[in-house]
Amino acid sequence: MKAIVFDASVGKYIRTLVLGKISKRFFYNRLSCIQLKDIPEPGLPSENYVKIKTTYAGICGSDLNLIFLHDSPSTSPFASFPFVIGHENLGVIIEKGKNVSEFEIGERVIVDPVLDCDARELPRCPSCQEEEFSTCLNITEGKLKPGTIMGTCSSTGGSWGEYFIAHKSQVIKVPDSVKDEEAILVDPLASALHPVMRNFPGDSDKVLVYGAGIIGLLVIWSLRKLGCKADITAVAKYDFQADLAMEFGANRVVRSSEDYLEELAKVCDAKIFKPMIGEKVLLGGFDKVFDCVGSKKTIRDGMWLTKQRGSYILVGLASVVKDLDLTPIWFKELNVRGAYCYSTENINDCRISTYQLALNLIQQFGIPYDKLITHYFDINEYQRAIEVASSKGSEKSIKVVFKFL
Repeated sequence: MKAIVFDASVGKYIRTLVLGKISKRFFYNRLSCIQLKDIPEPGLPSENYVKIKTTYAGICGSDLNLIFLHDSPSTSPFASFPFVIGHENLGVIIEKGKNVSEFEIGERVIVDPVLDCDARELPRCPSCQEEEFSTCLNITEGKLKPGTIMGTCSSTGGSWGEYFIAHKSQVIKVPDSVKDEEAILVDPLASALHPVMRNFPGDSDKVLVYGAGIIGLLVIWSLRKLGCKADITAVAKYDFQADLAMEFGANRVVRSSEDYLEELAKVCDAKIFKPMIGEKVLLGGFDKVFDCVGSKKTIRDGMWLTKQRGSYILVGLASVVKDLDLTPIWFKELNVRGAYCYSTENINDCRISTYQLALNLIQQFGIPYDKLITHYFDINEYQRAIEVASSKGSEKSIKVVFKFL
């Protein structure tokens, strides 16, 4: 089968880092850690697994972090190389084990990518017993090789390949009323819902959503669809992002610019001060800040923009951040929260997987896929797809997907 494979041998990793300083194309050309290859189809590890033929696969910001080697090497023990990239998925079951009675051949499905104790066919660890699957303690054990999610595990394959496998506990049927283009957005919506559900604002709160890429936009969208009446400010880099942020329910959008801190301070009644050396700092701020970027600037400014004893939620996948001043954490007694993947959420006194909740919201409200999915590519065009996905301003890209014929 054709698949885009990531192989981070030490030699390739160092070579790609060096050549990438010359041109970003060295991160995804034939000399890089990623290659389009013909590889064997993955086999079923047990009779509790299914094989899925890929229909759509999305390019996630975490995939771009991987390709451009922005991820910290500290996470390398929790992956198995080489692996097929891709976890945003939609496909059709083409094979199933004898113990799979819940699904049939030919059914259209999505797969929750988290490779927890259930997927590894192990007794549940303390995290999985609490249904906190994204923090599973057995991500290197069991039936599968190491990998936190599909798309980092050499056993499962990934959605950037023609076929991948999944344990029956991961599989969710897609209702006939949900279009393919809507279903492929379940994963980014779930990624937005997880921090939203764990940090839901009160109606009187002032909320800052930092970043108006796909996750930031869907944080705003999901807050409004779930009935949040808080005052929401979004920070957007580009005009097309700002327009969508307003359409999705932001009360206002502030463009990231030289004086944007002053504009944001007015919104949340914060006071700005200039230290003897360094950048401006703030007293006061927003009740909750969802940082959907995770850069040095957004982390630094995002924490200072959070009010005393407020909540700063890191949604963007930050890695190694050099020379980051952590003063606001203790000075303002901030609640600093992280959000990784998806898990199980509480809603209306019920427990539901984040993936299923995302699918339910799409089924209930629909989702403006025609505005969110901006580009479609064949897998053979992967270099161009990566170029477009990583050039948001010039390409006006939001969600870029591979469409398998």
